Amino acid sequence: MTPVQSYRFGPATKLVVHSSRVQITPEAYSRNRNLKKEKASQMQIESFRKLDFTLSPGFKDVNCCFMKFVCLFCVSATAVFAGPPLPPDPDEAAYPAIERFVEVLEAVRKRHPDVDRLAYDRLVNHALEGMLASLDPHSSFIHPKMATQLREHADLNPELPSLGLALGVRDDGPYVTNISPQGPAALANILPGSALLEIDGRKTAGVAFTELLAPLSRAPGETTKLLLKSPAAPQPFEVSLVHRMVEQRSVVETKIWDKPRGIGYVRLASFGNNCAREMEAALDELEDAGMKSLVFDLRENGGGDLHETVKILGLFLPPNTAVVTTRGRGGESAEPMKTPERQRRKRDYPVVILLNRMSASASELTAGALQDLKRAMIVGELSYGKGSVQNIIPMGGGTALRLTIATYHTPSGKTPHRKGITPDVPVLIDDVGRTNFQKRCRINTLAPEERKNIEAWQDPVIDAAIKVFSK
Repeated sequence: MTPVQSYRFGPATKLVVHSSRVQITPEAYSRNRNLKKEKASQMQIESFRKLDFTLSPGFKDVNCCFMKFVCLFCVSATAVFAGPPLPPDPDEAAYPAIERFVEVLEAVRKRHPDVDRLAYDRLVNHALEGMLASLDPHSSFIHPKMATQLREHADLNPELPSLGLALGVRDDGPYVTNISPQGPAALANILPGSALLEIDGRKTAGVAFTELLAPLSRAPGETTKLLLKSPAAPQPFEVSLVHRMVEQRSVVETKIWDKPRGIGYVRLASFGNNCAREMEAALDELEDAGMKSLVFDLRENGGGDLHETVKILGLFLPPNTAVVTTRGRGGESAEPMKTPERQRRKRDYPVVILLNRMSASASELTAGALQDLKRAMIVGELSYGKGSVQNIIPMGGGTALRLTIATYHTPSGKTPHRKGITPDVPVLIDDVGRTNFQKRCRINTLAPEERKNIEAWQDPVIDAAIKVFSK
């Protein structure tokens, strides 16, 4: 087959474009292996700067726009991400992989009967959606329509915590981008990537994204019916989700649990705006009431504002204490985040932090920092294990990436990411105990008889925490 046009990327690789497929010649792979990494990276960057995407005037088959994408990907994949450590396969592995991608793409476009679904942009964007979703639960591809919504509505929040899911919009309409563990959507076995076809019997096609979110925010106990098309099932299915309680305040419960011994209790539901101020006011009140030790409950707390987290740590640690650092893939560390320079009241009484498997992110950083610095004991379960940093990165074609770029680390250098925080005093929690605690978190919404039962329930994690103060 006669090549229509060829491209050279420096001395190492040649990409040959044919009229019906792309081939990547192996003529210089052996030389590539022997180049020093620094020199190879510099040559690739220089080649990227000089790259000319001009095609011959008659070349219209394997589509100019897509070939530009392939050429750009070949070069930038190594030039942009050349920093250590390198991916587990050699540089030359990229070229046969991209060739395979193009072959599949062309086979789909040639043979699939739904011609209106075969535009290059659509196919590539959906492929990228799958790529990002395969990395981790927090990375995602942002389609052009969703990226436009985020640009036009700076305060847009596509997360629906009462249903335990987040929505996005792509060329075929709204879809589920993320599922929270143990939320209503997860318990109903809804999968990320599911298309949202109807809400309470009303079709979503043609409805503005901002208008879709309003009917999905409801009071606890109310039900929403969704018609979804799962990527794992051939036919749409309907599911009814009961909205769960979402606390509007961060500090949701304070009390003196054991007055003779001065054991105080604070439950923080989230690290929301101004939660450090709420926390400080709660501690002041408990201290004035005679508190001599604190049970700090972070169970079911999924995290929140990192800056508020550092301020809360400043309530228990000396000023200017390094508590959180971030590390990129190469191990480089940013400047550590430190507690505030001033501390209004010194608090040196014993602290026990309660965690369960749904304590995540800021909760884990708080518990991990206080544990590392010997300022608190941890009681409960191994936590969730979310300690990563995401950035929104604008890309071509009006798209963007939400990409994990670093991990958070506690003062000892450990990260909770994919590992969680291990309690000093582990407590086995059965399904009954888990359900009872969740009911206690929304006790004001319970029927009188059920409320009476929950008030009489003996929380095994609280019991274990109180025993720590007895040692």
